[in-house]
Parts: sequence; structure tokens; C-alpha cells
Amino acid sequence: MRDAFIKETLAILDDDPRTALVLAEISADPFGKALANYPDRAINVGIREQLMLGVAGGLALTGLRPIAHSYATFLVDRAYEQIKLDLRHQGVGAILVSVGASYDGAQAGYTHMSPMDVALIDTLPEWIVHVPGHADEVGPMLRAAVGHDEPVYVRLSTQHNPEAHADALRLKVIKPGGKRTVVAVGAMLGATLEATKDLDVTVAYTHTPRPFDHSGLGEIAGAEPDIVMVEPYLEGTSAHLVAETFADKAFRLRNIGVQRADLHRFGTPKDHARWHGLDAESLRQRISAP
Repeated sequence: MRDAFIKETLAILDDDPRTALVLAEISADPFGKALANYPDRAINVGIREQLMLGVAGGLALTGLRPIAHSYATFLVDRAYEQIKLDLRHQGVGAILVSVGASYDGAQAGYTHMSPMDVALIDTLPEWIVHVPGHADEVGPMLRAAVGHDEPVYVRLSTQHNPEAHADALRLKVIKPGGKRTVVAVGAMLGATLEATKDLDVTVAYTHTPRPFDHSGLGEIAGAEPDIVMVEPYLEGTSAHLVAETFADKAFRLRNIGVQRADLHRFGTPKDHARWHGLDAESLRQRISAP
């Protein structure tokens, strides 16, 4: 996904003089050509993530469409106040593109993990959030994002699904089945399909969980909603939105995501998926439980 992002962003900078790129050292080498060719709109501020967001806000105020990029923990967690003030409070948008996801950077320790990034973005109004599950979904997202001025967060991961579903802006039914509806976000689709391959459940997928597809979920879930949300970030992040979907009726909801605990472990992304109950075997037990 990161390679797809770099390739597409380089092409966008060549094609569209309104776009800009702001880095804080991360990925500076692969963007070296852009930094040299467009010094007025491709900027590396060094290891200063808060400044990166401030510069992005300033560029947006001039009419440019900035793309800011770093690890999620630096881009969102560390620079949250600048996102709040320099973008949303000033009424301008930017495209924030992160790598690292929840625990892709686990081998570097907790400083490189951010399972709470989407929950933080949720505290701000009107953000579009893309969580691609395949590298082939990344390019169309970026092209769409540079075509408007709304705030966009694109959450890249080293985890990926077997197939791309570029059309899954709204909820897309991948596996029709019984009354229980399992919603898989981003790269959780592959493990979810493996976990439910012989279960009588409906599996729906989206790579764009914000804005939340209230109408789509209502149509899929039917008269007696029984929902399982499988998200690659903090468990329960979308619970309030499911509740809004079914505000006028009884519903059942099971939230599955990254546990609200600091495990104090390094390990690999595969290890963390197992420890947080997000591997296929654990998902099967949690999805099929009464």
C-alpha cells in the first residue's frame, strides 16, 4: 500500500499543480524527485510532525491541496492539536496519509503503534476516513481525495486482503448468508472471510468507514439487526455509529477490534493480531458465539 501511495502521489504532483506534499522525514527518500522538482509545494520539515500539520494548514489556506504523510502515531496522535486547530478550526482540509496502522510497526515498540487514530479523528467533524484493504484500492482513493477540499484520512497498512474491492465506498456484501451481519473494515476482510467460510452469516466490507453507511447497514441487517463490527483499530470505535443507525429499534452489537490494553510487547503484526483476537481462529470463535 505504501508503494502504491508513493507512486500515485508522485503522478498526482506531476499532473495537478494545485497539490502539495508535506513530510516530516518519513518517506523523504522515495519522494526525493518531487522534493527536488517542486520545492514550492513539496516540503520536508524534518522531524517536526506538529509543524508538518501547521504547514499543511497554511498551504490549504492559499488554495493548495496538501498531502501530509507519516506514521499514524506521529501524524495523528502526536499532531492531534494541530489537526484540530490548523485544519478544522481554520475551516480547511488536507489529505493525511499514515502508515503503521495499529501494530504494523510493532517491532519498533509502542512508539510506532496507533490503534486509537480513527477514534481520535472521530472527535472532529466531517472527516472522510479511508482504510484500504488492498494496494489496488489506494490509487482511486487518492485521486478522488485531491478532487475536493474536504478533510481526508487514509490509513495504510502492511496487512492486506486477497482481492481488491475498489468500489466498496459504501458497504458491499461479499458473502450473503444468515441474519447475523459481519462488517469487515479494511484489511480485516481476509481473516473475516476465512473465519466465516462455513458459518451462516452475511459478510459486508467497506474501505471507507467514514462517512458511515447508515442506510446500507440498515438494508443489509433487516428487521432484527444482529451486527458484528470487525475493525483493524480500537475495539468499539464505530459502536456509536451503529447505535445511530438503529436508534429507533432494538439491535444487537458485538465489537471486535484492537483491545484497549498496552500489551508491553514487541512481536510481529501477526503476533499482535493473535494477541488481540483478530486472527481467523479467534474471529471465528467470537463471531459464532451466541
